[in-house]
Amino acid sequence: MTRKTLLTLTLLVSSLSSWAAPEPIIDSLRHVYGRESVRTSQNTGTPYADTLDTGNPDVKLVLYNNGTWKYARDPKALADEKVFTEYWDTETTNPYRSENVQPGDLHLWIVDTLDSYCCPRYGRISSKFGYRHGRAHQGIDLPYPVGTPVFAAFDGKVRYSQHVGGYGNLVIIRHANGLETYYGHLSRSLVEPGQWVHAGDTIALGGNTGRSTGPHLHFETRYRGYAFDPSWLIDFETGTLRHRMLHIRSWYFNPSQKYVQDVDDEDAIWEGDEKARIEKEEREKQLAAERERAAQAAMRWHTIKKGDTLSGLAVKYHTSVSTLCRLNGIKPTTTLQIGRKLRVR
Repeated sequence: MTRKTLLTLTLLVSSLSSWAAPEPIIDSLRHVYGRESVRTSQNTGTPYADTLDTGNPDVKLVLYNNGTWKYARDPKALADEKVFTEYWDTETTNPYRSENVQPGDLHLWIVDTLDSYCCPRYGRISSKFGYRHGRAHQGIDLPYPVGTPVFAAFDGKVRYSQHVGGYGNLVIIRHANGLETYYGHLSRSLVEPGQWVHAGDTIALGGNTGRSTGPHLHFETRYRGYAFDPSWLIDFETGTLRHRMLHIRSWYFNPSQKYVQDVDDEDAIWEGDEKARIEKEEREKQLAAERERAAQAAMRWHTIKKGDTLSGLAVKYHTSVSTLCRLNGIKPTTTLQIGRKLRVR
């Protein structure tokens, strides 16, 4: 990659970061762009060669040894974000336990233009989300030979990395959208709490620790402590992230709710979201028009006659000189012309 190309890319991201589209356009693009699927990162396990400034202090250009590149958020810019300070505990698996409030329906950005994604493992799921032998299995199991590198699914910050109960060696990564991903039964963790990782970074080695019947990776997705089936998020057969933005419904957090949705259902959800967005926009326009009509109806005017003064009109209409000036864009010293209409309410 030439210096000229890098400079062009730097200027491009700088200009994009300073451009702000009108809210209705952003909202529409959010649904269209959010619907896109994402293939796994091509930088899996590839070390960084360098990082470059882009003109935006919160964004870096990351260069890899294999000749590829990507834009990424600067971890320093995210360090003080509420998501990385609130309920941050490196000694417990679920710091949200005391909150005990199940999330409702929400839209959650998983990967935007500055984030990356790496499938934890392609292929068949050996044990699905849901009840198993009378106990809630809050993630999925993926066959994973001992010693095989385990990759971070998304960019984020390591919150937990130690041995715990049935999980064995466990790594938990919190992401900027509030999502947490769990990686269990590891033979060895290669990261520490507080460490920032990018999608595709090697964070551990596959293993058979904890309550395990054979080498595999236990993978969970949780939001504010509540687990949901990772298959709502990822198609593990193809390794594809289903959508850039996930519509999470409250019943996803029920331990018995597995991914069963087909394409038609998926389309219906997004069409419903778009319809609701348009209806909301129309309602807001109608309300704005009604407020404007009400404001017009409430207006009151006075035609200036000989001898009228601002102070006299203020007393007559139970208002103040400053209010009359504000309503009419005049000053207290403005000469009142006979016949001119003056707004008094």
